[in-house]
Amino acid sequence: MSEDHDLHQQRLANLAELERLGVETYPRTFARTGTISALVAAHGERPAADLEVLRPEAATAGRILAVRTFGKANFLVLSDGVSRIQAYIRQDSVPERDFAVFKLLDFGDFVGVHGRVFRTKTNELTIWASGITFLAKCLHPLPEKWHGLQDVETRYRQRYLDLIVNPDSRRVFEVRAKVVAGIRRFLDARGFLEVETPMMQPLAGGALARPFVTHHNTLDMTLFLRIAPELYLKRLTVGGVERVFEINRNFRNEGISTQHNPEFTMLEFYQAYADYRDLMALTEEMLSTVAREAIGSDACAFGGETISFAAPFRRVSLREAAREAASRRLGAEVAPEDLRDREKAAALAARLEVTYPDGAGAGRIATAVFEALCEASLVQPTFVFDFPTEVSPLSKQRPDDPDTVERFELYIGRFEVANAFSELNDPAEQRRRFEAQLADRQRGDAEAHAMDEDYIRALEYGMPPAGGEGIGIDRLVMLLTGSPSIRDVILFPLMRPQAE
Repeated sequence: MSEDHDLHQQRLANLAELERLGVETYPRTFARTGTISALVAAHGERPAADLEVLRPEAATAGRILAVRTFGKANFLVLSDGVSRIQAYIRQDSVPERDFAVFKLLDFGDFVGVHGRVFRTKTNELTIWASGITFLAKCLHPLPEKWHGLQDVETRYRQRYLDLIVNPDSRRVFEVRAKVVAGIRRFLDARGFLEVETPMMQPLAGGALARPFVTHHNTLDMTLFLRIAPELYLKRLTVGGVERVFEINRNFRNEGISTQHNPEFTMLEFYQAYADYRDLMALTEEMLSTVAREAIGSDACAFGGETISFAAPFRRVSLREAAREAASRRLGAEVAPEDLRDREKAAALAARLEVTYPDGAGAGRIATAVFEALCEASLVQPTFVFDFPTEVSPLSKQRPDDPDTVERFELYIGRFEVANAFSELNDPAEQRRRFEAQLADRQRGDAEAHAMDEDYIRALEYGMPPAGGEGIGIDRLVMLLTGSPSIRDVILFPLMRPQAE
């Protein structure tokens, strides 16, 4: 039998012995005077002499992280998940049954302790226990530390274990909570209204992505888990909500990688009477503010680099970035028209060994060249703007260039963090764009946008000029916490089933 099995059996025996003693092994409550963190905050800086005078009484509870015995002196190290405190257990200081309980405690159990707070000779903040209350048994041995790939997999599959033994993981999710709260404060202070839009939708719209499909039995209708809330939020802009946002879960039936999870969190917001350049300025301010609130600085370490969120961010047009990168790769100047003419763009891609979808026009080929040659070099925050119309069915065209839309993507740490554009609000042009997407769908593009007649009808009622943006919360938290994988910042990422 394995060592873990033997330890499990021993813990079951200890639980049975507690029951034999008449101990309530899973009590309903425990009356704390404060958390362990609160005790540490209140007394952590008090010298031993002051504690001897005050003799503060406390009742607290937590998980046992260590059991130490030195003759008559016994110690428990307790944690509330944030802070730790020591409990001093003497046989002559607690009731007889309580000491019997202590002898049956295991690493990982939950206990409550009451007594007075003092400092040991080694200056450790400690509770001199006058009573012990058993609260819950940990029936499986806890890992001491993580090492190796298999343990990384275990961290994701059994996040509760990760949080118990790895304080850094808890800090990641505390930063995540601060990021979300900071975004809400920032937008609320600027008059944005937070809303909720449907997660199940009759049409998958708002992005170019493959959806998850489900079925509603009563209505006998096919539904899609949302790939983006965009078209619903813009309906609200039509309805007169000039500043609106949603922090939402999206679902895309696509690959899994260090940057992709099928279920992910995005901020999406819309501002009437603004364009994509207004949103660049707002984004710079928001991200630098949120970074300072979440981690105390507008600079962070990620992937061996120090990334600065201080404004202003670098700005470069997509075609110009692609042209410059292609010129460097080929050692010869690439002309701007080489990325606008279909035949020239195809020939350039062939020379660069860049692949693109069948039927792609010059705009999609230029985008493929950019993605292949440029993304990996964009470490510091960079707005890549002015995308080809062909790859942006919901964006407003530039008045001086119908092949280009007023769109930007924000790249940080070598991947995309945000996508924004001046919103297309011309219903006739929107219909033409949807029809072009339908043609792509008929050619086999499963991510092409579907026709949404109700959305076009909404635009026909009139939508004011507006800018809209989506920001990936998971990727932003990756950057701010220096996490190499999106799975590190999602509490319960999707995992392949474990082999039996």
